[in-house]
Amino acid sequence: MEVMNLSNLTPANGAVKKGRRLGRGQGSGHGGTSTRGHKGAKSRSGYKTKIGFEGGQMPLQRRVPKFGFKNINRIEYKAVNLDIIESLAAKGIIEIDLEVLKANGVVSANDRVKILGRGKLNVKVSISANAFSASAVAAIEAVGGTHNTI
Repeated sequence: MEVMNLSNLTPANGAVKKGRRLGRGQGSGHGGTSTRGHKGAKSRSGYKTKIGFEGGQMPLQRRVPKFGFKNINRIEYKAVNLDIIESLAAKGIIEIDLEVLKANGVVSANDRVKILGRGKLNVKVSISANAFSASAVAAIEAVGGTHNTI
């Protein structure tokens, strides 16, 4: 049995196909027009169409109307509800800030956090976050907790 090394590696049978040799005479079967058909821009060298060109038909990006806008000053917040705060408090964590939320996998490294009021809070906690909803503030203060906007 022959040892396999770089000098005797070959591709699998059928893996490599020979390319078509275009424009090499009528006897090749690919001479004359070189499989490009007759005349027209597509038969010429250097042919290319504009992106989105639909043969003269009104292109999709011009048929569909524009609407809305993106506010460049928008501040994105990661929403954290009171039921998640309650589950952290059940683990014995009563001082909750961004580092604690990151350590417990609730938010990512650069997220801004807004505390929202879904769920019920039964434990007195101290929460620091970037923003709070009115219902979340009411629920935190109802159990004697504190909130701090960073």
